[in-house]
Amino acid sequence: MHLARFAAALAATFVAGAASAQLANLEEALRTTPITSEPLGGNLHVLNGVGGAIVASIGEQGVLIVDDQFPEMAPKYKDEIRRLGGGDIDFVINTHWHFDHADGNLALGPEGTWIVAHENSRRMLTQDNVINLVAMTREQPAYPPEARPVMSFTDAMMFHFNGEAIELLHFGPAHTTGDTAVIFRGSNVVHMGDVFNTAGYPFIDADNGGSLEGIIAFCSAVLERIDENTVVVPGHGPIGGYEDLVEYVGMLTAIRDRIQALIDDGASLEQVLAVAPTA
Repeated sequence: MHLARFAAALAATFVAGAASAQLANLEEALRTTPITSEPLGGNLHVLNGVGGAIVASIGEQGVLIVDDQFPEMAPKYKDEIRRLGGGDIDFVINTHWHFDHADGNLALGPEGTWIVAHENSRRMLTQDNVINLVAMTREQPAYPPEARPVMSFTDAMMFHFNGEAIELLHFGPAHTTGDTAVIFRGSNVVHMGDVFNTAGYPFIDADNGGSLEGIIAFCSAVLERIDENTVVVPGHGPIGGYEDLVEYVGMLTAIRDRIQALIDDGASLEQVLAVAPTA
């Protein structure tokens, strides 16, 4: 078995139970979970609710957010943005196309918010997809035209908004084939999407082109473009920093090397699980 799929299957074995429970309780969570916010310095705040973390830039030029969770959460985070001094959401950047980070497009796009994503994420949002969570699958239908990105990029894109440069960077297949790291240069903050996950085991969407090697390479490339004082926002979980991302890369590299050695020795998936290479 190829390393990328082997490692993805291994990691997904650990996260599948939690993902299944989360999806089963999703409707209740969307109804009852509030939005909480935490300042990141300058014009930036991180908003948490149901789905991926949102980073919001709120300033004189307007409001730009990174990721938008679910349509049901949109009224809640829009209220929080207004409480923080913002107005309508002008731009949303999708770090990738998965439902828990991009379904909010369905609410924001028709309202006139400009949606931005990597070209591969835009392509995925134009078609029907299936996300393999191992214990179950999640169908994600094509988004209507008004909920799709109106701007896309290949390797890099730059915003100049609310007094700072905002870099959008792509370094190849990682969590998916369309991941974007968003670096707020003035605030020294990077949103990694699900390429960086501090809430549990990493999830690699290998069925849709994700890659363990790609996650390692993607995170390593981001580390070369930030510094030791950078705030690192994961797709899920507590906010981290430069050293947390360094440790994450080291952990993934060690697991990759252990799994590759077992594969080279002819081990089956069951035998690899028995060894517990992530322990």
